[in-house]
Amino acid sequence: MTRTPHSTYRLQVSPDFTLHDGARVLPYLRDLGVDWVYLSPLLASEPGSTHGYDVVAFDHVDPERGGEEGLAALSAEARRLGMGVLVDIVPNHVGVATPSEDPWWWDVLRLGRGSEHASAFDVDWAAGDGRIVIPVIGDDDEGSITIAASDTGEGEVRYHDQRFPMAPGTTTLEEQHYELVNWRAADEDLNYRRFFAVNTLAAVRVEDPEVFAETHVEVKRWFDEGLVDGLRVDHPDGLRDPKRYLDDLAALTGGAYVLVEKILEPGEELPQDWATAGTTGYDALAFIDRVLTDPAGEAPLTVLEDRLRGTTVDWHAMVHDNKRAVADGILHSEVLRITREVARVLETKGEKADDDAVADAIGELLACFPVYRSYLPEGRDHLDQAFAMAREERPELAETYDVLEPVLHDEWSQPARRFQQTSGMVMAKGVEDCSFYRWSRLTSLNEVGGDPSIFSVGVDTFHDAMAVRQRDWPHAMVTLSTHDTKRGEDVRARITVLAEEPGHWERALDELLRLVPVPDPAFGSLLWQAVLGAWTPDHLPDLPERLHGYAEKAMREAGDRTTWTEPDEAYEAAVHAAVDAVFTSDEVREVLVGLAARIDEPAQANSLAAKLLALTIPGVPDVYQGSELWETSLVDPDNRRPVDFEHRAEVLAGTAEDDAAAKLHVTCSALTLRRERPELFTGYTPVTATGDAAGHVLAYDRGGAITVVTRLPVGLAAAGGWGDTALDLPEGRWHDVLTGLDTDGRLDGLLAVHPVALLVRKD
Repeated sequence: MTRTPHSTYRLQVSPDFTLHDGARVLPYLRDLGVDWVYLSPLLASEPGSTHGYDVVAFDHVDPERGGEEGLAALSAEARRLGMGVLVDIVPNHVGVATPSEDPWWWDVLRLGRGSEHASAFDVDWAAGDGRIVIPVIGDDDEGSITIAASDTGEGEVRYHDQRFPMAPGTTTLEEQHYELVNWRAADEDLNYRRFFAVNTLAAVRVEDPEVFAETHVEVKRWFDEGLVDGLRVDHPDGLRDPKRYLDDLAALTGGAYVLVEKILEPGEELPQDWATAGTTGYDALAFIDRVLTDPAGEAPLTVLEDRLRGTTVDWHAMVHDNKRAVADGILHSEVLRITREVARVLETKGEKADDDAVADAIGELLACFPVYRSYLPEGRDHLDQAFAMAREERPELAETYDVLEPVLHDEWSQPARRFQQTSGMVMAKGVEDCSFYRWSRLTSLNEVGGDPSIFSVGVDTFHDAMAVRQRDWPHAMVTLSTHDTKRGEDVRARITVLAEEPGHWERALDELLRLVPVPDPAFGSLLWQAVLGAWTPDHLPDLPERLHGYAEKAMREAGDRTTWTEPDEAYEAAVHAAVDAVFTSDEVREVLVGLAARIDEPAQANSLAAKLLALTIPGVPDVYQGSELWETSLVDPDNRRPVDFEHRAEVLAGTAEDDAAAKLHVTCSALTLRRERPELFTGYTPVTATGDAAGHVLAYDRGGAITVVTRLPVGLAAAGGWGDTALDLPEGRWHDVLTGLDTDGRLDGLLAVHPVALLVRKD
């Protein structure tokens, strides 16, 4: 029988926080109420990697992360404490930044198609004159390529500190099975599939049974030896056939608990026939954030955004245009590969089409694709939608669409499979890594898995979605913060208050932009929201460095004023000057102090509400490392900073103070109840309220445990509080596990201590 967690706690394992360190914090996690520990990737990765997603070998645990002994120690401690172990795995790609660290890649570069590992990599050998194109050379730096002897006496190609093998018996660069080219050539000439647009992450072909077996040797050992109980599969959309991969994984693990890092667009459903318990929870996150967002803020904040930009913003048009720019730019090599595969299919039929027109049409279809990808025949309607929209956007390509339509609808054709693998890349780069940084209306909504154009959802819509979740995916993960979220959960909770305070926000923003002008006022709004979300009057010593890091990443990802490859020094200097002013200008600080004073209390109410919702809605709640206290991280790598577990253990034990102690108390109470009384969390029924403030409460019964949270706290305070508003509780005597107090359902008493409550029957 598959073991399923009641909850998980994500640990970022790294050279600085090893598996041995993880084993030492497990007693604290157990005291917190956690059921399973959830580990970031463990396989051998690039030297010094802080995240582990750049795997270089599949047959052993990374020694820098604690190695085999570290995993054994952590697993043994978990077993002693009655806890399970969930591990993140990366089946789509490997790290090739340091070729000598990846024996497979090194062998393929050395022997080319004759390597026993050549079939493991997704390379179009027919392109690039039969050689792998490696884009590493800096502008006008070809003269730095040299040939030298290695320690073993074999020849090596060297470019600065990078090393590449030489084919046996060769002496010149032209004789190698690869070609070192200028880094800019990746957009057009690359002939190996990557992870998104990262040249140093090369895709592997796990659809090949031999490759699957070889890339899962260590994972199989974990289950054979009982070290691990479940897996989180990174980026399944990059795989040739995700369903088949999950079936293979189920066979290998004996049907273990498996989650997929799959992003669902609004209204999209996860295929029911996948061998998975569900997604990692971004879909749940989007609902939680939006049910706590005031719909009344949408109109004024939209007007503000349009004023700052000097034009009316059409989110969907922005997304289309940015996706098209990605398809024509950093991922154009993928478009050209699909084009070559289309030409091969047509040739077998005795047909032909203009390659330029085909590439143009494919780029347009990718820009128009409404979700991350299809899984033909599943999702055929999404492909049909893309064709319909593309015909409207570019009617002059009608004849080319006629040629492409049967090819891309054929689930067995190479172009169709390649197109499916590519559409998710284009979506991710065009939306998450670009559009999210160009629209600043309310940036708490610019989160992975969410659509910022959907401003809020009502309580009834939330209830309907959670009932479906309970019915269809009761063991999918629920998350609020991850290593991929753009803003930590409490940053978003603070920004959410601005939907209730649009007038005060607009006046404060105008003053900040007057005090420290930036060239793009709309980006200034995005920046100041991040500052407000992460900033406190007694800011941490590392906050200036963190905010500068965020500002650089945000403006370069936006890519409309400055970029990673061609930075605009003047523009960036102006933005960094605004960040400096947070810490050097008394006038700026006065504005921030005033704004923070206004939002702090409702922000804390939002934080506790979001946390309790995430811990108690249908699904398996995950607590991202450290987020049992305030989680004010910004985008990675900020959200992978070290966590002070000793302090958290002391706060939990009552021997240390923290202004987020209430959040830790809510977290511990809910996790413990879910672990010790799982029978109370087997259903989902809305709990209604009566009274003038009924619209400010969200409550539901999970089958014996009733969650109660405050929503829109600013409006509640303005209306004079709860008054006589009361919950329509089921029969029985109820008490709040957070306070230990009995309740008759009247909210003025129930929520007098905390803005949230978790009720169980007193008997």
